[in-house]
Amino acid sequence: MSELEIIGIPISNYVRALRVLCAEKGVPYKLTPALPHSPEVKAIHPAGLVPCMRHGDVTLFESKAIAHYIDNQFPGPKFFPADPVRAAQVEQWVSYVNTKVDRWVMREYVVPSLFFDKVKGPDTARINAALPQIEKYIAPLDGAVAATGFLVGDRLTFADINVLPILAALTLFPATNEILTRHTALSKYLATLCARPSFQSTAPPPRG
Repeated sequence: MSELEIIGIPISNYVRALRVLCAEKGVPYKLTPALPHSPEVKAIHPAGLVPCMRHGDVTLFESKAIAHYIDNQFPGPKFFPADPVRAAQVEQWVSYVNTKVDRWVMREYVVPSLFFDKVKGPDTARINAALPQIEKYIAPLDGAVAATGFLVGDRLTFADINVLPILAALTLFPATNEILTRHTALSKYLATLCARPSFQSTAPPPRG
């Protein structure tokens, strides 16, 4: 059987989510580091974004589509439930996280905090404006995980795997970590999931 190939930068939260999924299922894969808009990525994704996937003659882009493929194509535990209600709830939380939480945590806070013009410095107004939005959009996650320790049902699903790298980024900065600690159920959830071997083994290399 052809080797599964995940293409994208290791620091991408969506690339890492796919790697965690593979680790949880026991699926071997090759990680091909590639920047957005690089030739390897543009050959698959029409907008040049990561992650992308190649498996034999099959190529896919967009992380949720790739995750569905991996979950259905390979043996091992299922992370997209067969039950229609649970399946819809996974889709619900993935969509919410990708449109709201990722935007404010990653795009409006983490990225401008780490990657900025060395002469002009970081856009502190933009970064600080993201903080109340982060608090607003992680609050529902805190309530969702309080009962069982998972977003959907009482076991790990792709809804959890998808949000985990984003929430982990909150711990990197004092201001966002302070927000996280005010949400005790979410803080406990994050600590528990971050201790899983699948997350530990997929840590991106430190920034040089």
